[in-house]
Amino acid sequence: MDIVFVGAGLANCLLAARIAQRRGRVRMLLLEAGESVGGNHSWSYHSSDFERMQHAFLSPFRAHVWMGNDVHFPAYSRILKGHYGTVTSERLSQVMHERLHTSIRLNARVAHVAADHVVLAGGERIDAGAVIDGRGQVPSRHLDLGFQKFIGQEVQLARPHGLARPIIMDARVEQIDGYRFVYVLPLDPQTLLIEDTYYSDGPELPADTLRRRVKAYAAGQGWEIEHVVREEEGVLPIALGGDIGAFLAEAPPGVARVGLRAALFHPTTGYSLPDAMELADLVSELPDLSGPALSAFVRDYARKRWDSRGFFRLLNRMLFRAAAPDRRYAILERFYRLPEDLIARFYGDRLTFKDKARILTGRPPVSVLKAISCLPETKAATGS
Repeated sequence: MDIVFVGAGLANCLLAARIAQRRGRVRMLLLEAGESVGGNHSWSYHSSDFERMQHAFLSPFRAHVWMGNDVHFPAYSRILKGHYGTVTSERLSQVMHERLHTSIRLNARVAHVAADHVVLAGGERIDAGAVIDGRGQVPSRHLDLGFQKFIGQEVQLARPHGLARPIIMDARVEQIDGYRFVYVLPLDPQTLLIEDTYYSDGPELPADTLRRRVKAYAAGQGWEIEHVVREEEGVLPIALGGDIGAFLAEAPPGVARVGLRAALFHPTTGYSLPDAMELADLVSELPDLSGPALSAFVRDYARKRWDSRGFFRLLNRMLFRAAAPDRRYAILERFYRLPEDLIARFYGDRLTFKDKARILTGRPPVSVLKAISCLPETKAATGS
């Protein structure tokens, strides 16, 4: 086998699909420990995150797209005009099986990874020219993290909900356990995905409590839930600091890590789809797809992405450490008053020097002294 992918999540699937599209002779195998490709997740994005050719590639994976999205804060509400799209695990699985069905093995838990082989839990060894590990976030003492955690329920309603656009942040809810907001996707006239979301210091996820809050939010909007179609949950990393070199060095020698396992996510929003798409583009064009070449390239890419995102980590430290937990919403409330093109560049990780100055100038919603104390980024992590 030329390439073995460990884990059939978003990053590995997009990478495998892009390689198959551009390098059809490469022999690949995707190993997934679970019963389905993609697990049980949704990955969203803003249209401005991608270039035209990337949109064309992603189009079959996209389950929903809307024109515009709403944000709500105690002081104001706003409509943002750009397109907003979502990739679902169901659609991801469908497309991957259509394109690479003979290259996917489900219920294949990997017990050991090395540069040139993997060993399954039952003892089977699979040799490979390259191994790519995309099994999601791995705890590390070298990263200083906050957390974005949520419970999301896809619910069928008794009557149409009336939403024309997603609500990407509704922070008018009670502020509990850090910055809390509700995220809502209208999937069809009587179906919603409602996520109760927190920017919290700890990763604990009290699922039953969050389910009750989802139900209470729906009732507060006048939506009567007939039944819950499915449920998803997540605890995503929000980067505050750390030693990226030491973190990446934790990977087995010669094994390429991708996705959250390589700290490839937007430090503030937690969105991972844009990084996964960019890496898939770059890797699929490499002249050498051998294990040593892939490992070296991906590690260098992850380090450069981390190094370029220091400003986002600074903002995160201000959010988590300069603001009282129940006042963190004020930072986001101020941010979403900025020009829409700047907000789009923020999501797309394309901030200019002028953008950064604009974000930091003006009357701060936190103590100046506390904000100044957040300026240094420590290499010794205090998180997980």
